[in-house]
Formats: sequence, C-alpha cells, structure tokens
Amino acid sequence: MFQKWGFLLTEIWVLLALAALLGLFVGWLIWGGRSAAPLNVQNTGDTDRLRVELAACTSRGRDLAARISGLERDLAAAEARATAAPVMPLPIMAAPVVAAPTMATVMAQPKGLTGARGGKADDLKLIKGVGPKLEILCNKLGFYHFDQIAAWTASEISWVDENLEGFKGRVTRDEWVVQARDLAAGKPPRPGGEN
Repeated sequence: MFQKWGFLLTEIWVLLALAALLGLFVGWLIWGGRSAAPLNVQNTGDTDRLRVELAACTSRGRDLAARISGLERDLAAAEARATAAPVMPLPIMAAPVVAAPTMATVMAQPKGLTGARGGKADDLKLIKGVGPKLEILCNKLGFYHFDQIAAWTASEISWVDENLEGFKGRVTRDEWVVQARDLAAGKPPRPGGEN
C-alpha cells in the first residue's frame, strides 16, 4: 500500500511548483505590466501641475510683497507729513445756554377722557406698535381716540412714555403722535398696524 508514495509526493511537489510559477506569471501580467506606464504618466502630469501652481503662488507672493512695501512707504510718508505739519486748533463753538428744565415742565399729564366719545373708541391698534395690551392700558389712562394722541405736546409725550407700565418709551420710539395725526386725517395705517 505505501509502495507508490514516492511517486505521488514527487508529483504533488512538481504540481505545486508549476502552480506557483503560473501564479507569479499571471500576477506579473495583471499588476506589474499594466501599472508601470500609467503611474509614470500620472506622476509626470501631477509634477508638472504642481510646478505650475508653485510658480503662480511665487509670483503672487512677490506681487503682494511689493504692494505691502508700497503701502508701508505711503504710511511712513503720511506720518512724516502729520508730524511736520502744524496742528491747527479746531474752532470751539459755544453751546447755547438753556435753562435746566424742571420735572414739571418736562412732563405734563395729557388730559384724558372718562370714556370714549359716543361710546365708540377708535381702534388704537392701527397705530404701529400698539397691540391689544397697550390699547387697554391707553384706555385706562383715558386715551380712546386718535385726535387725543395727535394733540400731545412734547411734555405730554414724556409723561405717557414714563407711565406706560412695561412699555416705557414706546410713544417716542414708534412715533405714535405722527401716526395718530395720519389716522385722524383718514390716511391708511402704517404697515405693521393691526386691523
């Protein structure tokens, strides 16, 4: 039974060697022969492209360096002129003397109504910046109509600005008096006024 083993082992070794040689040859054909030419062409193209980009960057760098040195010269010249030129004092204009206002003259409460004329109040929400809460607050202060707001003086505007709880400064900021004059004259409300 073990008499022909020598022949079988020799045959196995020879076939393994042939398979290895065949695999090396096929591998060389597939990977070795094909990759040599494209890699060289690709590397040459990349190298040339990188050289062109380097030349462009170098040229741009020289241009920027020249521009910087020119600006530095201009700055030095301007500083030299500024230190050499005599400083001319600016004329001082006297401020007008105004008497300091008292609290009584700055703020005066506008005359309010106890209720809307004819039982029907104007829709104050048409004034841009006045929402439902502000309309209720204005009604509590006695302001129901556009013509009331349009007649406010500067001191009355100051009083209302200070007394709008949680909405201080809205009368001035949103120009209520100007808007109320327009609405009292029948002009359409500004964009943003509610209907």
